[in-house]
Amino acid sequence: MTAVSPFPPLVEPTPELNHEELERYSRHLTLPQLGVEGQRRLKNARVLIIGAGGLGAPALQYLAAAGVGTIGVIDDDVVSVSNLQRQVVHGMADIGRPKVDSAADAVTRLNPLVTVNAHGERLTTDNALDIFSGYDLIMDGADNFGTRYLVSDAAELVGIPVVWGSILRFDGQVSVFWSGHGPVYRDLFSEAPAPGQVPSCAEGGVLGMLPATIGSVMVTEALKLITGIGRPLVGRVLIHDALAQTWRELSILPDPDRPPVTDLSQVAVACGLPTADDAAPASHETLTASELAVLLTSRSLGETSFTLIDVRDDWERDLVSIPGSVQVRLQEILDRGVSALPDSVEGNVILHCKAGVRSAQALGALRADYALREDTVKHLDGGVLAWIQDVDPTLPSY
Repeated sequence: MTAVSPFPPLVEPTPELNHEELERYSRHLTLPQLGVEGQRRLKNARVLIIGAGGLGAPALQYLAAAGVGTIGVIDDDVVSVSNLQRQVVHGMADIGRPKVDSAADAVTRLNPLVTVNAHGERLTTDNALDIFSGYDLIMDGADNFGTRYLVSDAAELVGIPVVWGSILRFDGQVSVFWSGHGPVYRDLFSEAPAPGQVPSCAEGGVLGMLPATIGSVMVTEALKLITGIGRPLVGRVLIHDALAQTWRELSILPDPDRPPVTDLSQVAVACGLPTADDAAPASHETLTASELAVLLTSRSLGETSFTLIDVRDDWERDLVSIPGSVQVRLQEILDRGVSALPDSVEGNVILHCKAGVRSAQALGALRADYALREDTVKHLDGGVLAWIQDVDPTLPSY
């Protein structure tokens, strides 16, 4: 039995398909639920993808292949070699290029009938409403909580649905958020976790094939909404465990006590994220890569003493390391506290990892065990990635 959509088609059909389109999309046209009219709706649709990364890559490919007429992509990042394990719209020749340019080229190669709008910028409270107003639907493949809340709030104000996906390690989630028709992201996650509590894909890792699994489901939901077929994931979250190869469903409802979004000025405060006034990390806990570089120079001249500890795994140190660091893995510190540190520790302790999440965990464990001053143990804000960006860009990133 074919599920009937509770929602009308999101997009009106374009007047006609030309001969090339009839041939290209013939497998769609033979589907009774989709047919010529559905394909005409796809041709007339405008879909914006947040991020040209892991989830954005399969979304771009399948939206283009399906014949969605206008595809926008917003991203301010450039392609790096570590992206290629999962971000399959990019290749070796694209390393160093803006992701939106590489993605636009990939879409054009796949389907030159599609128009691509490349927004090579970061999504902010200043530009979100203007950008969103040019689209019918948003595909949210963001990798951070701040952007997810911003996408949700801006889409609520503009009145368009969001197809949301999330991936980490071996797990993925997909849902459709649509204010006025069902729950939104804030109904699922009323508050953002504390900074560092949930690792990013850069810190936690992600199975390279998982974005394709989740991204393809996201595109399926987008096509259903555009054409008005099937039962969209409004009020439902699909949760995927790739290791167990299972899917389960969670039902969610709008929170009747959630205040409606009226503007974007308080998006950071409302979701519990740092504002411009408090975004800088506490100085007694962290130091910047530039500050660490100065300290390392002073140490080499005998003007100061401290111990720089790398809490990452062996393979990470084999790839790239900060000169003068010693390794003590995070788990050793979590298990043994200060006794895990080498006997050769001199002066204060500075911890670092890849991006700052694991070193913050290690700092917390040592703080609980160290009967010393607050400034005795610090960690490097942004980790090795910040060192590469601010001190030595010649080092390999990952």
